[in-house]
Amino acid sequence: FDQCFKYEKTKDGTQADSLILISNFMAPGYLTQSLGLEFKRDKTFSLRLGTGTARQTFIADKRLVPTEETGPRWGVPAGSSFKNDLAFPITANWDKNLNENLNIKGRYNLFANYKDITDPSHRLDLTLTARVTKLINVTFNGVVIYDSTIDRNIQASQTLAMGLLFKIPN
Repeated sequence: FDQCFKYEKTKDGTQADSLILISNFMAPGYLTQSLGLEFKRDKTFSLRLGTGTARQTFIADKRLVPTEETGPRWGVPAGSSFKNDLAFPITANWDKNLNENLNIKGRYNLFANYKDITDPSHRLDLTLTARVTKLINVTFNGVVIYDSTIDRNIQASQTLAMGLLFKIPN
């Protein structure tokens, strides 16, 4: 949602003063429209298959539009600020109370572009929430992404959070 910078290092490995802008609000931005079928076994599991799905990738910040020098960014080719993909997606959701104080949620997304259906992008989100007391929750969240149009390596992140709960009466 905000500017993100890459911090350059000098030859001796120390922090340099220069910052390189690598992303900004809606750079990249994504818009996805899908038509398909959903199977819902119960409240804990659902599976969605899309047959006609379009995803637009756009770069709103002109400073980040790919050039011949930078090469493609976020799958958007050099000289363009927009890319349209047609694909076959799969989305699976799982939401399960393991006990009265512990919940796990998982979401898996596969996006197989029709141009190269053999190299789909994958995203897995897992969230574990524990209710410690009536007022305090602890949440662990992990995300794993593989999208070769962005990076050939697997990307991962995790967060650990503690929150206060307030219930407002109806």
